[in-house]
Amino acid sequence: MPAPIPETPPAGIALFDLDGTLIAWDCQLLFRHFVVRREPWRGIFLPVFLAFLPLAGLLQAAGMKRVFLSYLWLMDRETLAGYSREFAASLMPAIYPELRGRLERHRGAGHFLILASASPEFYAAEIGRALGFHLTLGTPVELGPFFPDLENNKGREKVRRLKELLPAAYFENGKLRHCHGYTDSCADLPMLALCDAVTVVNPSSRLTAIAEESGWEIVRPERPWKSRFGFARRALALLFGMGQSST
Repeated sequence: MPAPIPETPPAGIALFDLDGTLIAWDCQLLFRHFVVRREPWRGIFLPVFLAFLPLAGLLQAAGMKRVFLSYLWLMDRETLAGYSREFAASLMPAIYPELRGRLERHRGAGHFLILASASPEFYAAEIGRALGFHLTLGTPVELGPFFPDLENNKGREKVRRLKELLPAAYFENGKLRHCHGYTDSCADLPMLALCDAVTVVNPSSRLTAIAEESGWEIVRPERPWKSRFGFARRALALLFGMGQSST
């Protein structure tokens, strides 16, 4: 169980996204690869996801996430929990060293550390625990149906949950007190509106423009691919359960 959140506001707050921010890859793709390498038969569900891709605009991110997670059908909770712990441990070498250093500096300053991710909470919580976050918010997923039920922790939903879970004393004038936010995605703009300081990580051209206009810091840690072709090749290998689990 996570530790209770202190009522007294901390000296500062550090608010981190996960995918593309602390790590280069989308962890959903990495976790699927991790599972399929251990249970290859689960690869048979990939055609289901591919068949739904033309409907992505209609189903939106939450609907496509439900379809994508169909590969976990019939997995018991104990097995999923074990895979989640193993996956989190395996992921630690792939954390961007520069962002890991930022995290440790915030910890040394006595800041309250929050990981807010759209990735499923069953493994996001384990990643947060391995990195020493005080609070981790991911997408809550209820396994059971072939397309599991979930509440996508993305965009304004991150803000809603932060306001729901954190004590009122952590906020001042509509913002988190002394908060530094980190993300790679424009989807997190509502979350960044809660922050006094912002660092964007390998931002898109749109987010770069917003960051430059807003006076935000931009960092560009080295990614594990050298070109778009290299990224596409590795992403496809991960999707099809090919190659090693190393990121």
